[in-house]
Amino acid sequence: MKKIFYILLVLPTLLFSQDNIEGVIVEITDQKKTVPLPGANVYWLDSTIGSITDIDGKFSIPYQKEYTKLVISYVGYKTDTITVTSPKYIKHSLHATGELSEITVTSRKQATSKSYLQSANVMFVSSDELLKAACCNLSESFETNPSIDVNFADAVTGTRQIKMLGLTSPYILITSENIPTIRGASQAYGLSFTPGTWVESIQITKGAGSVVNGFESIAGQINTELVKPSTDNRLFVNLYGASSERLEANVHLNTQVSEKWSTGLYLHGNTHDMKHDVNDDGFLDMPIYNQINLMNRWQYTNAEKGFVSFINLSFLDDNKQTGQVNFNPDTDKLTTNAWGSEIDTRRFDVSLKSGYVNPNIPWQTIGFQSAFSSHKQESYFGLRQYDILHNSLYVNGIYNTIISDSRHKIKTGVSYTYDHYDELVISEDFERTESSVGAFLEYNFDNLEKLNLTAGIRIDRHNILGTFVTPRFHARYTPWEKSALRVSFGRGKRSASIFAENQNIFATSRTLLIDGAAPVGSSRGAYGLDPEIAWNYGVSFLQGFNLFGNKADVTLDYYRTDFQNQIVVDFENPQQLNFYNLDGESYANSFQLEFNYNVFEGFDFRSAYKYYDIKTQYNSGKLEKPLTPKHRLFGNVSYQTKLKENLSQWKFDATYNWLGEQRFSSTVSNPIQYQLSDYSDTVGTLNVQVTKVFSDKFEVYLGGENVTDVKQNNPILGADDPFGANFDTTFVYGPIYGSMYYAGLRFKIK
Repeated sequence: MKKIFYILLVLPTLLFSQDNIEGVIVEITDQKKTVPLPGANVYWLDSTIGSITDIDGKFSIPYQKEYTKLVISYVGYKTDTITVTSPKYIKHSLHATGELSEITVTSRKQATSKSYLQSANVMFVSSDELLKAACCNLSESFETNPSIDVNFADAVTGTRQIKMLGLTSPYILITSENIPTIRGASQAYGLSFTPGTWVESIQITKGAGSVVNGFESIAGQINTELVKPSTDNRLFVNLYGASSERLEANVHLNTQVSEKWSTGLYLHGNTHDMKHDVNDDGFLDMPIYNQINLMNRWQYTNAEKGFVSFINLSFLDDNKQTGQVNFNPDTDKLTTNAWGSEIDTRRFDVSLKSGYVNPNIPWQTIGFQSAFSSHKQESYFGLRQYDILHNSLYVNGIYNTIISDSRHKIKTGVSYTYDHYDELVISEDFERTESSVGAFLEYNFDNLEKLNLTAGIRIDRHNILGTFVTPRFHARYTPWEKSALRVSFGRGKRSASIFAENQNIFATSRTLLIDGAAPVGSSRGAYGLDPEIAWNYGVSFLQGFNLFGNKADVTLDYYRTDFQNQIVVDFENPQQLNFYNLDGESYANSFQLEFNYNVFEGFDFRSAYKYYDIKTQYNSGKLEKPLTPKHRLFGNVSYQTKLKENLSQWKFDATYNWLGEQRFSSTVSNPIQYQLSDYSDTVGTLNVQVTKVFSDKFEVYLGGENVTDVKQNNPILGADDPFGANFDTTFVYGPIYGSMYYAGLRFKIK
């Protein structure tokens, strides 16, 4: 029966081609001997046709003329891609690597890509995609991505808020090289603390993440890979200037210290000192700010002994001023002379990431991650003061191995987290310490043909949340060629930092209440709220095909998040802001249809339609989530000319985003002049950029954001009386400033 099954599996391929490619995969030992590699993966790029080497390292794989790139991979070795143009015998040697991170191989450097083979629904975003926009920091890196929604959190601070599956960033695990980074005190502004030029690539995972990275992920994970001193340019300079008089500079300096050590110094600075009030409401359309950001990165690589390590040291000083145009912090701070705000942040980070590959048993690897950060923010909004100090420690140890052969992989390890928060909210102190220790186990099965599944479980002991279990599951099944059907489910649990995650509430006149108790600022005590718990379920289908001789693919995603408990942030009373535990149902349904097409060489088209159904049980009833459009349309076109002999070319890019109407929280109890309609207008914005590459060393770019000059009228409610009872800056659904144009240059020495 088993033989019949394999015959039926291979039969469709034999109908198209009777040719096979045979070969052997080996490793070269330190004694220069060749040793067969059993269990190595051999497959055609962008297909599900693959094979696994036998005990002698031999393989046989069907050959089709449309497949020219053969991928060869093995745990603990560098993945190779070789070009094959005709049936022939292949002998190929793999080389050991100390890298623990996953390697993505493509036939050419794609700006974005999706895997047909992984169990999780992951989108890979390369540095080329990040260069399609100004991409001054991480919060501005998702304008050309249909899976991430970007909007302003309020009308005064200029803070960009991202959403995935309709849920805001606290429900997304945001990591840097798989170390959690943007959490706690950094939730509101942390995305602007990572310069875009420091990012080598981004991986976006929809649905529950891996148990290896912790228990907090609910909607998904966004992981950034930073540039490496050993592979980044020896010198890189990026200068940027915008019509808003925003100026920015980035400088990378990398050097090879010794045979095994490399180091990089990364400098970032940006400033904006011009006051703008395009809509004449008396408030700045964007804050005045200055930021200095420094990182020193060390890399140690010893391929012979199987060690690789990264050490990061970084420092940030970020200062923002916003509010009324005539606000002077020297005379008006915390007074009613004029409404204003200052947000001063100083942050220090140090991290160590180290990996070891056993030279004698290359499928056995050990990884160690540790990070410490100290985040101090001093701020005020009108008459309200908000200060927070957050010290955080993270430690994670990971062991990787295989069972029998590389089709069966396991990861296991232990982790520890420590967080100490000290907050001053108006006039009340909130202080807490959270710590947890956990253990995890993750199993992956991949036969490179039909099925790839990852099942993980972790158990954690938390000093506040108690002892709990977190299961996660991802599976990919290939029903036919160039297809991937994925399912996933998982549980997430988190302790909410209600003020740090919702700092836009301070730029209102609302009375702040926790669970209906006495107002914050009247010595009412600690949060006293239960942890947030949610299950996420998802199904996704990816189908690749040829359209008029060129590659295309279509993706359908459906994800649902069900909250067992949620900290409800209730804006439905315009004079109050209430935090309380969910009493009823809260869910988020997300549907996305995406179509990508390489129209012809150098010209790519991407489009997506997204539908959200998000409702929560508030004290006033079951309602749609405010300021979340049910419908969204996305379109992106990019074209680049062929490279000339001197490596010069032109690049053109345009992105259109359309947002349907969005529900406003209730304002019916306000005086008539401060009431809003039930729903916002629809919004459509267009961003464009043109890049001229003169050589592999120098290029210039020119672009425009919101070139159709769409602006939201009266984004600040009660702007004429900012110290009155109806002042609110949170009703933002579209652009505030209007059109903005920019130019810049990039210079590099490899």
